[in-house]
Amino acid sequence: MTLDPVHDVTKLPTGFGRLWTAQTVSSLGDGVTQAALPLLALTVTRDPMAIAVVTAAGTLPWLLFGVLGGALVDRWDRRRTMRVTDAARAVLLAVPAAAAALDLLSVPLLAAVAFLLALGGLFFDTAATAYLPDLLGRDPARLERANTRLRGTQIAASGFAGPPAGSALLALGRSVPLLADAVSFAVSALLVRSLPAVPRPAASARESLLRQARAGASYVFRDRLLLGLALRPAVGNVAFLAVETVLALFAREGLGVSAFGFGLLLAAEAAGGLLGTGVASFLGRRLGIGTALTCTAMIEGLAIVGLASAPNPYLAGLALAVCGAGMGATMVLGPSLRQAIVPADLMARVASTSRMLAVCAAPLGAFLGGWLAAAYDLRAPLYAAAGLLLTMTAVTATMTSNRRVEAALRGARQEADQADQLPAREIAAQTTSR
Repeated sequence: MTLDPVHDVTKLPTGFGRLWTAQTVSSLGDGVTQAALPLLALTVTRDPMAIAVVTAAGTLPWLLFGVLGGALVDRWDRRRTMRVTDAARAVLLAVPAAAAALDLLSVPLLAAVAFLLALGGLFFDTAATAYLPDLLGRDPARLERANTRLRGTQIAASGFAGPPAGSALLALGRSVPLLADAVSFAVSALLVRSLPAVPRPAASARESLLRQARAGASYVFRDRLLLGLALRPAVGNVAFLAVETVLALFAREGLGVSAFGFGLLLAAEAAGGLLGTGVASFLGRRLGIGTALTCTAMIEGLAIVGLASAPNPYLAGLALAVCGAGMGATMVLGPSLRQAIVPADLMARVASTSRMLAVCAAPLGAFLGGWLAAAYDLRAPLYAAAGLLLTMTAVTATMTSNRRVEAALRGARQEADQADQLPAREIAAQTTSR
């Protein structure tokens, strides 16, 4: 049966709605915990280094197990991985919730919880990224539409709704935000359980895990398009962490913004991110995906220049909104393209390798921002970040050009056609032999 291509693109399968709801609920819980954990740490200690330990613990799983985690997900059933991971995170949060109720919280406990939650996030996010193209048939247009919804609600849930809710729930009791996040994980696990089954990619269990992990990483580094897609968020994280390190101080001392005004600046960036996710598919269709990615990267760099030179908080908010729009569009176009062109049996490893590169780059940005601010002034990290973004745009423009993107999509379609024809050929051969 031949599907109507227009119908195929515009209508997402029923299972996507359940996946979308599960990730939205889970993102809301993540936003609650993201705000609550540092505040909980403040109830235990006032030592900035101790609080930094809790924050840093949440980044370690990607640094330590990013590539290996992707190799494991490529071996495991992806629905089961998502379901078990969220169920485990729901149970895990009961421990600090009980400790908070019994006044037994400690920095080591909060750091361990942050580490284990992030480890669960590694497996869940990687499995969800790999499951989506299997569910949608690796159609680029449907993947863009699906990622528009996923990224948009993720920004709204974890960026807008989650943090204020976490702060408000903490006022009701130290264990309340943790229990709320546990409920979100439990609901997500139940929704994932109802997702439709998809064909499981063939994976060689006889090959060692380390060898499979290396194969996934080398696949990224050998392919110029995939490498370009991975370098954008990696270099971008260096730049954006340099900005974030000094942004609060820059807003207060450079722009004269109050704490409430700083919150509005962050809200403007998130609002721009929502707009960017909404227009990503339009930009991809009008400009081509490769050119659209280059344009959004350039917009991010120019927006940071605008932020660095902003004379007042209004122009700074506009610059952050424009930067957020560029980031939002990139977060839809880049992953959608990767999901459309990477073979199913490598999808989790490629996704986790790319994410690991981005996470590993982030601490460099924090160090760069702090050093430049101390050595020069608060605007220096912003200009340096803009320079990095624009340089990255120039370097990767040819790596992610429309020509390379179209060639990769053609190759993926040909491989899919050959895979579809193979069972028919085997049946015909068996019939002939009889």
